[in-house]
Order: sequence, then structure tokens, then C-alpha cells
Amino acid sequence: MPGPRDPTLTPYVIEPERVIASGAARRVILMFGAQTGKTDAVLDCAGQRLDQRPGPILYVGPNKQFLTEQFEPRVMALLDEAPSLTAKVARGKRMTKTRKTVAGVPFRLAHAGSSAALKSDPAALAFVDEYDEMKADVNEQGGPLGLVERRGDTYADFVCVVTSTPSRGRVEAIEDRRSGLVFWDVAMSDDIESPIWQLWQQGTRYHWCWPCPHCAAYFVPRFNLMRWPATATPMVAARETYLECPHCGGVIEDSQKAVMNERGRYVAPGQTIDKAGIVSGDPPDTMAVSFWVSGLASPFVTFGERIRVYLEAVAMGDQAEIQQSINAGFGELWSPGGGDVPEWAEIKEKSRLSTYERGEVPDGVLRLAIAVDVQKQSMPYVIRGFGPRATSWLIDWGYLRGDTAEPEIWDELAQFISEPVDGMPINVAFVDSGFRPGKKDTLPLNRVYEFCRRFPKRVRPTKGSSRPLRVPLIISKIEINRSGKAAKFGLDLVRLDTDHWKSWVHERLRWPAEQIGAWHVPRGVDDDYCRQIVSEARMKKPNGTPEWVALSKHNHFLDCEAMAAASSYLMNMQRVAPPPPKETSGADEAPEKEHVPAPSQPAPVAIARYPRAARRIVRSNYL
Repeated sequence: MPGPRDPTLTPYVIEPERVIASGAARRVILMFGAQTGKTDAVLDCAGQRLDQRPGPILYVGPNKQFLTEQFEPRVMALLDEAPSLTAKVARGKRMTKTRKTVAGVPFRLAHAGSSAALKSDPAALAFVDEYDEMKADVNEQGGPLGLVERRGDTYADFVCVVTSTPSRGRVEAIEDRRSGLVFWDVAMSDDIESPIWQLWQQGTRYHWCWPCPHCAAYFVPRFNLMRWPATATPMVAARETYLECPHCGGVIEDSQKAVMNERGRYVAPGQTIDKAGIVSGDPPDTMAVSFWVSGLASPFVTFGERIRVYLEAVAMGDQAEIQQSINAGFGELWSPGGGDVPEWAEIKEKSRLSTYERGEVPDGVLRLAIAVDVQKQSMPYVIRGFGPRATSWLIDWGYLRGDTAEPEIWDELAQFISEPVDGMPINVAFVDSGFRPGKKDTLPLNRVYEFCRRFPKRVRPTKGSSRPLRVPLIISKIEINRSGKAAKFGLDLVRLDTDHWKSWVHERLRWPAEQIGAWHVPRGVDDDYCRQIVSEARMKKPNGTPEWVALSKHNHFLDCEAMAAASSYLMNMQRVAPPPPKETSGADEAPEKEHVPAPSQPAPVAIARYPRAARRIVRSNYL
């Protein structure tokens, strides 16, 4: 905007700028949506340092083009237009595209692709911009952030500022009981691909909060609070979009944004805020100070414009565009297939309402099945009981630990499936053969097949198919033994339609508990199991083919449950009819038993006699 810089236009940058200027934290994380003014904040901090406490400054951008075409012109605008800096700039030969000298100290511009530029000069203040777009390793010299922070080792008050919009990952939003605010939870590192988000959740996790214009209660603005007509076109939605207060349900228009930003406050988990905007309590004790601001807070882009871009991306079906609209438009992580995946909390709630315990076989279970997923150092498993119409109950789950290239863990599995569970034997075992234990050059045998041959009647190897099959389950013969020769007795390999059986699990877990065919879990199911069941999302490729995309690296229990569901199909449990309801003569009355007197002597039993057939003799003319 023309005229002097006005930081009150984006008041959420003021507190981070003060933290940077104070030198109170060695690392400051700014995770904002796009077009929120974070580049202006970087220039504010650089100009303040050069003007009041001159010291070497290093700015690192994601690539050379960004550096020379976008950032360097803005640096020159700062140096030319700020009256207190203009006279301190050394011009002529001492000024280059990537090096400015101000008040006798260098202001150097580098890009993340050059390890030499990142290691050249010391710095008192460093900026790493658009961190998520940088390579994890710069010319085998280490990550860009580590290289930059080493430049500040000679300065006691060194500060490194890391900024970026986030990228991919999966994180939950949880309510803080003390403040009533809904904060981003700390996710497992395996669930987060975004480097800036991983840095941010290691810090104080400040959230920019707004007061509701109606009830005055503070809340954290985010994408899931946006509302628009369900059938509206992107242009109509842009005009009719509003934000809903999570406390009172009040309608908040874009025109009220400026007032909410003016009264906005940063609140971290562990702190509280009252309706007067007074923050109480201490933030988490961390080495880094981290701030998150939703893209909705930007004064430059309206609510409706953010939603229009999102809906157009959804209409095109372009996953990259959808991700961009979420990352840049709202400053939030994007997770593929997000809306089609059940929440892990749904499984947790089923467990809370369950009527049986872990290890207990409930009434109604007719058959037991175990499904085992073979990994390098463990065997995740689930034991599930099945009843009429494939109604199922989770009985047990867990891991067998050990090197699957060695025989010991297989002997343990053999013992495990041979023991009854709550007095009932395991009828079928499916063992995934997709992972081949042992190295090919030292152990050219498939221990899964070897193990299954020990129990040919009830243990079967499985292999998932990413392509749709003509039927959900196909059995084929393996005619080769572990030596590569023809086997004396073939082994049944069960090929599974992965899409069918994973979809089956995700559909059934939402069925009501009283419905025939429901999918049950016991009381006390742990978070690890729940999260793994929803660790993949079903998406469709442009050609219409379904694809399951991993949201987390840990998806073993989902694989096991899909195999267990397929085992019920092998046992024809879907065809077992439920028992007929008991007839009663009244609402609560038991039927009256008919009294039949016992005979004094047993009645004679009539035995039917039939004429004996003549023996048939076939004679040969040979003799």
C-alpha cells in the first residue's frame, strides 16, 4: 500500500516483531497463511536492527529466482524509502544484488540451494523464508536451517527467524479445558510432512485469537468455522460466505475482521483469556517462540475470496490446487482425502460405549479369525470374532516383536494361533505375504509361505491388489516351494481387493452398534489402534481408479482389519442368518409350558421294513 508502513494494518505481526527485536529467543517461528504481511514483518525487523543496533544480517530464500525477482526489489524499496536508513546505505560498487552494506554492516541475500552462500559470513540476525519449499539437504552439507544457525554462534544475542506457510500433514484440533479455546494438538512427527509445522509445534504454539462481535468470547479462526450454501457455485459462495462463532453460533462477516484483528490476542496452550482480552498464565517452557496466524486474518483477502479459490480447486479435482488453497489460504495443513476418512475419536467413542472387555468373546461370536501383518521387526495382529451377517467384535490386538527373518518369532506365532481365546479356537488365520522377510541374497525363502505350510487347513498367505478384482477375494495355487522347485502339495494364496476391504472397514465402523453386521470394539481400545484404523484415505485418480493414500506411516492395524474382514468372507459369515426373535405371549410374560404326563411305559417304536433288493451281479464274458 502507498505511504508509510503501518504495522497496525496487520496487528498480529507486532508481538512477533517485538520478540525478535528483544533477542529473548534464539529461534522464532512464524507460520502464517499467504498474503498476511509476513514479508513486511521480515523487512520491519531487518530495518530496525540496521537502524538501531547494526549487525550482520543474513536472509535465505527458497531459490535464486525468488531472491532476485521478488525479495531484493523490496529490500531496495526499504533502503530507499526509509529516511533513517537511506543515508546509511553504501552505494556504487559496494552494492550488489545479493549484498547490501548499511551502517557499515552487510545485509546478505542467499538462497537455500547454495551451501557456500549459507556458510560464508557470520550473522547477528538471520531469516529463513518459505522453509517448507527448501530441500532437506543442501549439497550433502546438511539442512539449510542448521547451516544458517551455525552462522550465529559468535553472537550471544543471535536470533534466527523461520517463516513459511505449512504444507502436508495430519493434526487434530483439541479444546483446552481451562481456556475453552480449540488449539492445534501436538502431532506425531511421522504424521507431519511440513517442516515448518514440526518446528512450530516444538515451540510455544501461540495462536492468533479473535473476539466474537456478538458474545465477546475469544476463539481461534480456522477453516472449519467457515459456512457457505452447500449447492452454491464458487462465485455465489464468495458473496454469501461467513464465519460462525464456535461459542454462540453468531454470524461473523468479513467487514468485522478489522475490529477483531484490532482486539486480537496471542494465546498459547496453558494460558487463558477473558472477554476483556487479558491473557493470564505462562506459555509452554520451550527454547523457541512460535506463532500461528490463520490466513483468514489477512486484511488483503476476504473470507469469500478464500472460499472461492478453495471451491474452484475442488471442482477441478486437482489435489495440488486444493492443497494450495488450504495451505496458503488458511495457513493450515493439508491431508489428502481429509473429509472421506472417519475420525479416530469415533472409534474411541465406540470403545467407551462398548459392553465387553478386551480378550472376552461376546455372545454372538461363531468364528474367530486372526490377521497378521508382517514387518521387518514385528508382526502387528488383530483377532476378530464374527457372527451372523459378518457382525464382528474385536477381541485382541497388538504386536509380536522380533526379527521376522529368524524362526523364533514364527514359532511364537504358531503357539499364539494354536491357543484358544476365551475357550474358543481360532478358525482362520490370514498372514500378509507382501513383505518378504530376509535379504534375497542371504535368505532366498519366503518364511510366510513356509509358515503357512505348517498349518495348511487354517492359515493362508494373502497379498493385496491395488487394482480392483472381479470379486473381493480370489484364491490361487502356489505350486513352488521355498527352494524354487515344484511343491508336492500346492498352497492357497488369497488375493485381496484392497479397495473393497478397506472401504468395508471404514463403512462398518460407522454402523450403529445394534445393527446386524455392526463392527464392534471392546472397552479400553488405545489411541494407537484408533489412529491406525483411520491412517489412510480413499481418493480417486483422474482416470477414476480408487487409490488409498497414507496419512500416517503407521497403518498396520488397518491392514490387519481389512484382512480380518476378508477372512469372514472366506468363512461365508455374510450368509449366516441371524437367529429368529423369540416369540412371547406378552410384553414381559414367559410362555406357559404345556404339561404332558409321562407314559408309564415307553411307547413302542414302529420300524418300517422294506423288501430287500436283489443283489446285482455283473458278469464278464472274458472268461
